[in-house]
Amino acid sequence: MLAYTCRRLLMTLPVMLFVALFVFGLLDLAPGDPAALLAGEDATPEAIAKIRETLGLNHAFLHRFGDWIHAAVHGDLGTSLYTGLRVSDMIAQRIAPTFTLMAMTLLISVALAIPMGTLAAWKHNRWQDRGIMVFAVFIFSVPAFVVGYLLAWVFGLQLRWFPVQGYVPFSSGVWASLHTLVLPAFALGSVYVALITRITRATMLETLSQDYIRTARAKGVDNRTLLFRHALKNAAVPIVTVVGIGVALLISGTVVTETVFSIPGLGRLVVDAILRRDYPVIQGTVLLFSFLYVIVNLLVDLLYRAFDPRIKF
Repeated sequence: MLAYTCRRLLMTLPVMLFVALFVFGLLDLAPGDPAALLAGEDATPEAIAKIRETLGLNHAFLHRFGDWIHAAVHGDLGTSLYTGLRVSDMIAQRIAPTFTLMAMTLLISVALAIPMGTLAAWKHNRWQDRGIMVFAVFIFSVPAFVVGYLLAWVFGLQLRWFPVQGYVPFSSGVWASLHTLVLPAFALGSVYVALITRITRATMLETLSQDYIRTARAKGVDNRTLLFRHALKNAAVPIVTVVGIGVALLISGTVVTETVFSIPGLGRLVVDAILRRDYPVIQGTVLLFSFLYVIVNLLVDLLYRAFDPRIKF
């Protein structure tokens, strides 16, 4: 197990290097000059050239990339072109709302999707199964920002149960903080719920058709034990895989959700940085998101052993 974990961690290094190179090159090809934006509309070419020299933008691509990688390895993700703050400090200030939103979305999604998928499989071809599948297909087809606006209009503006924008930090109260994230979590998790529900149903249908399930039913095993102790446990490996892969949906979805609900998280930070051509902030946040995705996939692989002892590391 330890050797496998070490090998996988070492494999993340070339992946992260490729991601950093790809993002750095993509931003280098993007239209717009940060130096010209910083200098203003009335700036002279000499002033723009001086800003480019100060920021190091006049150096060759590989030279700039090498300098950035060297600094990133030592924990320095650069300095924002507009605020003058360190990118690592800006990420640290925004990371709490995003991680709290992702954790809350994950808990809500799993708590809703797995029971619905299990019920749909257990009541196969009955009205419960059809109703759950219609709901899953519908919610999977609706964009997250549309779900967010609908939830904000119904539960925020009409019923006034939840706030429609903003974020309250944990220091001001745990309940107050979670209360502001209920609508964003449901909006962000809508597609996630539909995905896990459909995978759970398909996996449970296959598991419930196995011979050992029919044998357990013939021996008089009660339905609850049959479902959760025998069927769901053996169907957990594909479900865990989808839950881990779905974290990518959460990472990308925070950009839209935080913008809709005005949450000052990493997603909103990325949007603001893109609009300002703040390249160091974009590079730092994308590198962080990529690292988190790689680590989550590693954790999913390690969880296989807990659910399927046949897998050898």
